[in-house]
Amino acid sequence: MNYYLAPLEGITTYIYRNAYHSVFHPMEKYFTPFIVPRMKKGMNSREINDILPEHNQGLFVVPQLLTNQAEDFIKVAETLAAYGYQEINLNLGCPSGTVVAKGKGAGFLAHPRELERFLEKIFSVLTMDISIKTRIGMEDPEEFEPLLEIFNQYPLKELIIHPRVREDYYRRSPNFSVFEKAMKKSAHPLCYNGNVFTKGDYQNLLEKFPALPAVMLGRGIIANPSLRQSLEGEEPKKKKEQFQRFHTELYQGYQKILSGDRNVLFKMKELWSYLAQSFTDYEPYAKKIRKTGTLSDYETIVKALFREQEVVSNGRFSF
Repeated sequence: MNYYLAPLEGITTYIYRNAYHSVFHPMEKYFTPFIVPRMKKGMNSREINDILPEHNQGLFVVPQLLTNQAEDFIKVAETLAAYGYQEINLNLGCPSGTVVAKGKGAGFLAHPRELERFLEKIFSVLTMDISIKTRIGMEDPEEFEPLLEIFNQYPLKELIIHPRVREDYYRRSPNFSVFEKAMKKSAHPLCYNGNVFTKGDYQNLLEKFPALPAVMLGRGIIANPSLRQSLEGEEPKKKKEQFQRFHTELYQGYQKILSGDRNVLFKMKELWSYLAQSFTDYEPYAKKIRKTGTLSDYETIVKALFREQEVVSNGRFSF
């Protein structure tokens, strides 16, 4: 099985990717938070900083692009190729209202003819590997069959499917029946993404799809960064120490590149909205972390959490 780290905006930055890679079981691929190509401007400084090769040494990183304009996709793809990237990914899954309203992300799925013209153009120009991360439609799972027919026309490196429609957001259970049809009819290797939070979730997935070649982990691994090890039956003996080291690398990494308590705290609070759930009796500490306004107070709270609580072995999470 190949494991991929899903792109989560604001979280899976190069600071996060490097900290994860050095502490936990490495991923086969790391997908960046989406890059938004801007007409005639390319990438902004934050996006460039995130994909610089010197910031991603030893990692197989796949930049993800969010656009419905073929010319913009091609321009940024060529820039990424000049940096040495071998594969790029098209985001057809983001359910955000502001993104969908512009016909991007999952919103692009509502315009199959435009999507087909988009793919025709980028594949006629680019020679690098292109993969797609997609939902199964906007409102109805029945939308996916004609979308898959479109995808099958082009030489995709891989098709990553989050089997929910956009209107589901992250509610409702993933649609396994649609994913099963994709496994039978896709002309490309598939990767599954969605609600793999525990070893039980993973085993259930493999029982349904024993030939599945890859799985992408998102919210589940942000909440429990040792998840891949658990899925492979390699539960670490010193799990809390591993979490502490991971936190230290992240915290110090953000302190190096961000100025002021507020900016560092914003990043760490976002992380703890997921990570706290991996600890016993975490609610009082999570509440204090949300309210703190200084790094010194933050450090005191986190030290107390690691000292007084334990890391749970296989928890369920609320997102």
